[in-house]
Amino acid sequence: MKGTYVLIIENHADTEAEIGKIGCIRFKRGFYAYVGSALSGLEQRIGRHTRDIGEDKKLHWHIDYLLANRGVEVKEVLCAETKRRIECEIAANMGMHLDSIAHFGCTDCSCKSHLFFSTSLTELKEHVYKSFHAVGEHFLATKINPV
Repeated sequence: MKGTYVLIIENHADTEAEIGKIGCIRFKRGFYAYVGSALSGLEQRIGRHTRDIGEDKKLHWHIDYLLANRGVEVKEVLCAETKRRIECEIAANMGMHLDSIAHFGCTDCSCKSHLFFSTSLTELKEHVYKSFHAVGEHFLATKINPV
């Protein structure tokens, strides 16, 4: 299955993290939405992002570095099965309404960011939902149960 996804992430405390080649970034306590795509295995990509960091998981994408921090957890995943590359459209729409972390998750495109922030989970999710609708895609939302 191919598609685009958004991870809804909670960061429980202000923190700093070394993010690949970007360097050290300060992350505020609050909620983040990360927009990604998997055009060769949506379920596997989401599974990778939602499983715990362990010895077998190499840090590859920017989001891997963020998720490796204590106190950072994926709360929900939204995804749309699509063959179209819509992640940049979704990110552009979200960027009109939410604060973002510059250059995060977008080394292979010209977007400003693929990671967005809000202190309000309700506000964040509202803009994620509206962004999927704006590009004409239906999505499936799945809450992640804590282990």
